[in-house]
Amino acid sequence: MTGAPAAGADAPLVKVSELVEELQAGEKPPEQWRVGTEHEKIGLRAEDLRPVPYHGERGIEAVLEGLARQDGWERIFEGPNLVALHRDEASITLEPGGQLELSGAPLRTIHETCDEFHTHLDRVRRVSGPMGIIWLSLGANPLHTVEEIPQVPKGRYQVMRRFLPRRGELALAMMHLTATVQANLDYRDEADMVEKMRTAMGISPIVSALFANSSLAEGKPSGFVSRRIHIWQYTDPDRCGLLPFVFEPGFGYQRYVEWALDVPMFFVRRGDRFLPAGGRTFRQFLEGGFEGSRATLADWDLHLTTLFPEVRLKRFLEVRGADAVPAGLICALPALWKGILYDTDARQAAWDLVSGWSFEERQAALDAVARRGLRARCVGGSVLELARELVSLAREGLRRIGHAGQRDPDERPYLEPLEPLLETGRSPGQEILDHWERDWDRSIARLIEYARY
Repeated sequence: MTGAPAAGADAPLVKVSELVEELQAGEKPPEQWRVGTEHEKIGLRAEDLRPVPYHGERGIEAVLEGLARQDGWERIFEGPNLVALHRDEASITLEPGGQLELSGAPLRTIHETCDEFHTHLDRVRRVSGPMGIIWLSLGANPLHTVEEIPQVPKGRYQVMRRFLPRRGELALAMMHLTATVQANLDYRDEADMVEKMRTAMGISPIVSALFANSSLAEGKPSGFVSRRIHIWQYTDPDRCGLLPFVFEPGFGYQRYVEWALDVPMFFVRRGDRFLPAGGRTFRQFLEGGFEGSRATLADWDLHLTTLFPEVRLKRFLEVRGADAVPAGLICALPALWKGILYDTDARQAAWDLVSGWSFEERQAALDAVARRGLRARCVGGSVLELARELVSLAREGLRRIGHAGQRDPDERPYLEPLEPLLETGRSPGQEILDHWERDWDRSIARLIEYARY
């Protein structure tokens, strides 16, 4: 889901108010609200279950080239390397370890975004299958270490690989081993953004429990139902996790901008070069420049993409807390968030579930969910019971905002794949653990058969 910078993005910035105005430029009336979905997949070679290299006739670059030829995507290069595809308002990009990501277009209905996903998955299979490449629907690589993962040759990732390990002991695992699915949503004005961001960040641990799906690491149980959540907790405290100020009085565009200004930058991009910023914050860049270069709106928009809170604000909201999951659950995520955030009553009721929590209790809930998924407990009681309430609220929200007047089919059925999880109280990652210990006899082959798209 794209939010293109305003005209004049390469002109030097003069004052902080321009950054606030950039967020304001994302405001849309409800009739223009859309939902975008982003999902990542972990690739392996089918013959030996080794990670897929970037280069070569059976590498990630060849997959991108095959997709480009098949569907007419525009190729995006960095130097000689094909690193992304773009078409209309969608893109296909690569994460640092070769995880393949579709950043979907902003679409009016979940029917459209679900069709987009399944069409993409079909295209990926057609290209990857003859190359002997399979893709896993898991939140983290279940077999390999960071050292075993081939690296995607993108300039921004080279800088991040040097910078992030100084900030968090699991930063490289985040970059090379994890995969997610996220939903992107619009806001009407500042007050609407505040309500949506506060609610989304407040209930994020509960939603994360529904999609917790990374319980194996290096071929054995990791000690977590979502190791991906745990990894993100040890990536970079400056730019990751829950944001306490979102829950404080006075939160709005200005407060988010002030926070983002003081997060150290990874780099400044000039042409195809990513220049390490050396710990400089964007505020320092804005005030004093960098190597003879002045900060621009394009620099700011790039900086915003290097911030990784559970809910991220750009010219739309990105809800980021879910593991990658099987195909049947992918469409449930945007449906859940749409039903809660785009309906006023559902949003208020969802916020009421968690409004009384302290920030320490919110963090404790996220930590508990990482370890136990839907079986976790928090200050609000059982995470499972809270998840049941959230899904019920989303269902009613989708009913109220349904597009029946435009003769669209009901969107509520997209929530149905969540029902077995709510009935058994098992997150997807817990279900894998149970199979692993009981009927799979700890077989890697059975795991792959179960988890492949």
